[in-house]
Amino acid sequence: MKSLLQIGTTVFLAMVICNCNSPHNTLSQNLIVEENNKTGTTDWMLTSTVTDTCGITEPYPEMFLCRSKPIEGYCSATSVEAGDVLEVFVSTDPPSAYQVEIFRMGYYQGTGARSIATLGPFEGMTQPVPEDGNNQLIECNWEPGFEIEIPDHWISGVYLGKMTAISSGLQSYVVFIVRDNRPADFIFQCSDLTWQSYNRWPEWRSLYDWTYEGTDNHNPWHVRVGADVSFDRPYGSYMNSLPAGLMPLTYGSGEFLLWEFPLAFWMESQGYDVTYISNLDTHGNGQTLDRAKGFLSVGHDEYWTGQMFDNVSAARDRGLNLLFLGGNSVFGRIGLKSSTSGTADRVFGRIEWFPDENQLMGATSYGVGLADWRCEQPDHWIFRGTGMKQGDVIPDLVGWEYHGYPLGDIDGLQVLATGSMFEPDSGNFYAATYYETPKGNFVFNAATCWWNMLLSTPPGFPYPQNPKGLFTERTIDFRKNDQRVQQMTKNIFDRISRGE
Repeated sequence: MKSLLQIGTTVFLAMVICNCNSPHNTLSQNLIVEENNKTGTTDWMLTSTVTDTCGITEPYPEMFLCRSKPIEGYCSATSVEAGDVLEVFVSTDPPSAYQVEIFRMGYYQGTGARSIATLGPFEGMTQPVPEDGNNQLIECNWEPGFEIEIPDHWISGVYLGKMTAISSGLQSYVVFIVRDNRPADFIFQCSDLTWQSYNRWPEWRSLYDWTYEGTDNHNPWHVRVGADVSFDRPYGSYMNSLPAGLMPLTYGSGEFLLWEFPLAFWMESQGYDVTYISNLDTHGNGQTLDRAKGFLSVGHDEYWTGQMFDNVSAARDRGLNLLFLGGNSVFGRIGLKSSTSGTADRVFGRIEWFPDENQLMGATSYGVGLADWRCEQPDHWIFRGTGMKQGDVIPDLVGWEYHGYPLGDIDGLQVLATGSMFEPDSGNFYAATYYETPKGNFVFNAATCWWNMLLSTPPGFPYPQNPKGLFTERTIDFRKNDQRVQQMTKNIFDRISRGE
C-alpha cells in the first residue's frame, strides 16, 4: 500500500465574480456559486480509452463493453466526508505506473469540472479477477493502490478520478461522492445502487445476469431473485448503452455522466444551493434529508432498499418536497449485505419489485418506451412562463424508461402530462404527476429518464440516440435544450428554494 496522502490543492485567490445569469446570487453567495466561480477545465474528459467487448460482435457490440483492462479501479466507499480516508484499488494490465487527477463535477463556466488534485505516479500491478462466489457474486479483494484523506475544503459533489496508465496513455475513471452535513435547499441523490445493478464487470455479472446451475444457459435479463453484486469491483462501460451507442466517457463512472450530470451541470450553472449524497446515505440516515427543502431522485433511480423508501416517505410526511426527475424509479427492491471481509452494505441482491411506489411518487414505475410529453394542465403553476397550452407536446421527451398512469389513491393527485406510448405500441400510458401533502409540501414526478437531458449540454455528454431498427429509425437529438423544460424546472426549484 502506498503511504497516506494528505491532499493539498492550489487555492485560487482570484476575486469571486458575479454570474449575472444566475437568479440566485445574493450578497452572501452560497457555496455552489462560490465554487463554480473558480477556474474550471475540460481536462476531466477521457481522451484515450480501450475496452473488451466480452467476445460479442452482433447485433450491438457496444452493449457489451465490460472492461478497460489497461487501467481500472474502484473505491472503498460510495460516499465520504471531510476527514474520511478513501482507499482506491487499481489494476493495470500490463503492469504500468499511473497517475491520477481528481475533479469535482459541476458547471465551472461551462467546462464541467474543476481540477483539485494531481496524485502519483504510483506503481501499478495486474490484479486478479475473482472466481464466482455465492449467487454468482464477483467481489474483488485487490491490494490498495493509494489513499486520500478528504480535506475540509472539498465541498459536497460528485468527484471523478481520471486514472492514466503512463506506459500506454490509456485512461478510465473512479467515481465517489463527497457529502457534508450542512443545511441546503436541495439534496441530490446519486443513483449508485442502480449504477451497480447494471454494472457487467468483468463480463456478464450484473444484477440481471444468471447462468442456471449445471448448464451453459445464460440469461442476460434475469429479473427475479438470484444474482448478487458488489461495490468491490470497477464500473465497466455502462452496459445498457443502446440508447446512446458507444459511450467512452462512462468507463469507470457508473451512470452518472449519462443520466445525472446534465441536472447537476444545470443546477450549478443557475446557482442553486445543492448538496450530494449516495443511495446508501439515504438508506443509512433518514434524518439527513431534513436539512434540505427538496429531495432529488434523478434520471434512472431504479433500485432502492425498503429503508430508503421508508426514510424518504417519512421525510415527505415531515414536510420535505420530493422531485422524481427520472423514469423507472423506485422499481426494484434490493437487500444490502456485508462483504465477505465484513464491510457493511457492500453487496446486494434483488428481493422483489416495489408494490407501492405509486404511493410515494404518484405514478407507477414502468420499463422501456418512447413518447411525446403532452401538457394536460396548462394553468398549473409548473407551466408558468412556458407558453404551453392544452395538448401541446414536447417531442420525444418520454423515454428511455418512464412512469405509467397512477394506480394509487392519493388525495388531490393531478396528472400534468400524459399520453400513450408510441414506441413500442404497447397500449401503455405515461403520466407526469403532482400532489401536495397536508403540510403543504409537494411531490412532482416528471415520468421520464430524459427530463434532465433537455436542461443542459455538458461538454462530452453522451447524447442518447435510437439505433436504426431499435423501435424506431428516428434519431432523438438532445443537443438542443428545450426552454420549456428549463422553465418548468426553474419554476419547481424556485418554489422550493425561494417560495415563488
